[in-house]
Amino acid sequence: MPVKYLLSLFVISLLAGAVYSAERLNVVLVVADDLGWADLGCYGSTYHKTPNLDRLASEGLRFTHGYAACPVCSPTRASIMTGKYPQRMGITDWLPGRPDRPDSKLKRPQLVNDLPVSETTIAAAFKKAGYVTGLIGKWHLGGKDATPEKHGFDVNIGGDHTGTPLSYFAPFVGKKDNRAMPGLETAPAGEYLTDRFAAEAEKFIDHNKEKPFFLYLPHNAPHTPLRAKAEVIAKYKERPFGQQGNPIYAAMLESLDEAVGRVLKKLDDLKLTERTIVIFTSDNGGLATLEGMPAPATINSPLREGKGYLYEGGIRVPLIVKWPGSVKSGTTTSVPACSIDFFSTLLSACAVTSEAKTDGIDLVSVLKGGKMEREAIYWHYPHYANQGSKPGGAIRAGNFKLIEFYENDRRELFDVVADVGEGRNLAAEKPDMVKKLADQLAAWRTSVGAKMPTPNPDYVPNPQAKDGTIVMPARTAEVFGTMLRFEPLPHKNTLGYWVNKDDWASFPFTVSRGGKFTVEVLQGCGKGHGGSEVEVAIGEQSLKFIVEDTGHFQNFKPRDIGEISIEKPGLYTLTIKPKMKKAAAVMDVREVRLKPVK
Repeated sequence: MPVKYLLSLFVISLLAGAVYSAERLNVVLVVADDLGWADLGCYGSTYHKTPNLDRLASEGLRFTHGYAACPVCSPTRASIMTGKYPQRMGITDWLPGRPDRPDSKLKRPQLVNDLPVSETTIAAAFKKAGYVTGLIGKWHLGGKDATPEKHGFDVNIGGDHTGTPLSYFAPFVGKKDNRAMPGLETAPAGEYLTDRFAAEAEKFIDHNKEKPFFLYLPHNAPHTPLRAKAEVIAKYKERPFGQQGNPIYAAMLESLDEAVGRVLKKLDDLKLTERTIVIFTSDNGGLATLEGMPAPATINSPLREGKGYLYEGGIRVPLIVKWPGSVKSGTTTSVPACSIDFFSTLLSACAVTSEAKTDGIDLVSVLKGGKMEREAIYWHYPHYANQGSKPGGAIRAGNFKLIEFYENDRRELFDVVADVGEGRNLAAEKPDMVKKLADQLAAWRTSVGAKMPTPNPDYVPNPQAKDGTIVMPARTAEVFGTMLRFEPLPHKNTLGYWVNKDDWASFPFTVSRGGKFTVEVLQGCGKGHGGSEVEVAIGEQSLKFIVEDTGHFQNFKPRDIGEISIEKPGLYTLTIKPKMKKAAAVMDVREVRLKPVK
């Protein structure tokens, strides 16, 4: 073959390679922190202002059934990085996690505090393929030997082992140790962290506009402590609102939305939009409990509960994908997707290969308008959350979702398509489905090496106070049956939904000094619903009372229902069981109190 011809082929191949390189897809993956499924305008919020994210949805695909791999942050972030269920890595709680406490019936399994360096991350896979990789924002997957730089990131701005920023306003320095957030050692006084991350993202894109890049942009906002710019907060204080209505949270979300808008504009200005995939999601559901605040950060209605819980409010999250030329603008899909899917999906979309084994599935066909049936999505959260939830696991297969509670093996079954609020437990009606899903969940736990909690040898529930009183709040109860539930703050902080006569509750408590006690039940009952007969028992001793109509289920009245005797110190259980239900519901209970008889 003539040398001239060979040289021509060589030049052609070089040019082809250059064209391919120039047209390789970029990726911008934005993750909000503690953002609820219903918090964006495109997901139904009328209080929060999110025009840029709403525009992103109008130009892309919005998942209505997007899920995080865990109801708290670090495990979900591990799943995003590896495409695996976090249980495989032993990262099952936020790091370093909540320690065991005397009021915890179960002891948490050992927690791995660093993302293992043996794991292949999505950043490492893209870097190996010639991409420039950057993390700008929250890491929270370990420090020292588990930094972003050790996991494939060329650039790290802000990412360290901590779960909350050292400050939302510059200087971004810790007050105790004078430690600065990485890459944020210098900043104009008062600079807002979300704005700074936007500026750093713009800089990263600008510097790498001639190269393929993978930008991971996990914002700290709107995670607590709630801090926002005063002028933005003021805009929300006078606005009418429905169930959502925290002006500081709303201001944080508006700044986050503006930050996303700046990134989208930078892509437009550099003419990179047509070859960039943008994904926006959250690491878990919105924080819907007080956590020391005067008002909750957000409300996830119509979903049940929020961060920390395996109900939909804790794990269902916004998920928006924009991919010009492949994703049809303004579309939605009800195909369930999970954070474990990003690894396989993004590598597939960008024609990047990796030998890493993942649990997620490739959603490219869904992004392009197709349908897909997946076997199931699984969760395992063997911890007591700061938000009040108890250890458990869950599986969603088709429309059905089973939640299993590890303290007492209670199981709840919901059709999360027909009953998005998980208000009707179908476990008693569909025992075959419960068994099928429970077996499937157990087999999955074995397959991923999920560690289970164990009995806590230092368990001291509801201890006796110095004055001899024993207080049993509703949150410490175990519930039995189908509909009875504990409803946490800020909603009710009570046992409620007591609509079935055969549902009942038990309270564990600890006696250190025996004697006679008056039993007081703090009960509420809606107008016209009084008259049910209820039995309270401790061992062989029992007392009965008739529920009083208090005018409202949340209007509580203390009821002294009689005396009982407990001679010896030790662990005891008090049960409350309806004997006769007079109306639609029995009552709500906020607490039971044993008062020493003097």
